[in-house]
Amino acid sequence: MLKREVQKGRAKMKKDVTIKEALFLLVVLLAMIGTLIIGFKLPAHVALLFALAVVFLFAGYKKVSWKTIQEGIQEGITPGLVPIIIFILIGALISVWIAAGTIPTIMVYGFSVLSVQFFLPTVFLICGIVGATVGSSFTTISTVGIAFLGMGQIMGLNPAITTGAIVSGAFLGNSISPLSDTANLSAAIAEVDLFQHIKHELWTVLPAAFLSLLGYTFLSFRATQTVAGDGIETISQTLHEFYTISPVTLLPVVVLFFAAWRKIPAIPTLLTSIVLSILVRYLYHPTTSLASIGSWIQDGYISKTGVANVDLLLTRGGMQSMMWSVSLILLALSLGGLLVKLNIIETILAQVEELMKTKSRLILMTALSSIGINLLIGEQYLSIILPGKAYKENYRKISLPDKYLSRTLSDAGATFNPLIPWGVSGVFIAGTLGISTLSYLPFAFFCYLVPLITIGAGFMKTKEN
Repeated sequence: MLKREVQKGRAKMKKDVTIKEALFLLVVLLAMIGTLIIGFKLPAHVALLFALAVVFLFAGYKKVSWKTIQEGIQEGITPGLVPIIIFILIGALISVWIAAGTIPTIMVYGFSVLSVQFFLPTVFLICGIVGATVGSSFTTISTVGIAFLGMGQIMGLNPAITTGAIVSGAFLGNSISPLSDTANLSAAIAEVDLFQHIKHELWTVLPAAFLSLLGYTFLSFRATQTVAGDGIETISQTLHEFYTISPVTLLPVVVLFFAAWRKIPAIPTLLTSIVLSILVRYLYHPTTSLASIGSWIQDGYISKTGVANVDLLLTRGGMQSMMWSVSLILLALSLGGLLVKLNIIETILAQVEELMKTKSRLILMTALSSIGINLLIGEQYLSIILPGKAYKENYRKISLPDKYLSRTLSDAGATFNPLIPWGVSGVFIAGTLGISTLSYLPFAFFCYLVPLITIGAGFMKTKEN
């Protein structure tokens, strides 16, 4: 079936793309991107720009028209337009949450109940619970995630480790929430009941969560608390002095969580929370000028407490802070759109089908395909959709229940995406928390344990196979 679709897609090409050409191009792209980012430490933007140039040369070699190339770029960017608007709104939201006292309040309340010895496992569990409740890893990271990152830094913990715990917890919740878009998409692509999919997810999610919890507990006990208790007390006093610390300031968070739980679209939800945060600011600081509000939304909030740790943590946000992320996403989606338009991805997936004769091989190749699409395109939805559509019939040919397909797509597609520096999730996390993907990657235990456990489970005997 996939081969017929590939042949139709090649109709506009003057020459078919052979499997050797497709593999050669992918190897060149991955090697070049990896070398430039890791070896030469160039920004991911530059690496993707060079990758686009290579694909342009390949398209010229295959005599593909410029119109077709433009169509590929446009088709690649289109699915990312709504996430881009969401990113921009989250940048604005962060700044007004700080101005309203929302994030400082979460930090002060957190200091009163959390200790460094159990901080990381607690962060992992709370982010998991919040993620499962609201069904959105992005919402979890941009709300409690920011507060936890600030608390961890004040406690003297490595921010990359704290970010790893935040990301792991957020994607743990996202993978098992019935409100999650990626869980629903995985179930829909595999034609599986949503709750059957979630139940089957637990076989891989729970072991990964348990191992992650052990890892964060170990790291917490090894951590040295470089800020003494009186130091934390000083930070809390500073927050009380310069910010509004009140349960009322948490109202924008409550509204955001409620809207997510009710599955209200993200854009109106974020706009509502922004407006509500501004109203809370005016409630306690009625003399705030409109010019200040506009400056915070555009350029971010600038903390001026005079305490270096506080000012460093709470000087952030603004729509402009997300432009780095937006430009990287546009480049990544453009590259992905071209690879799809030129039938590079489909050609390889069609060839991979020939290797899928057993359960273990089928699950392995499905997982590797999702991971590969994440690496090449950086879009978590396509890492679910493309392998799901390509391999669905293969699961049925060997009588392997569709729930195995949905679980593999979710585990190796959506959950792996935050580990890619140019992936939509990785870019969002780096832009929101200010910690690079390669820095937190070693500590995002859950995100790489789940795909490994999924692949390993494929080699185990089951009642169905």
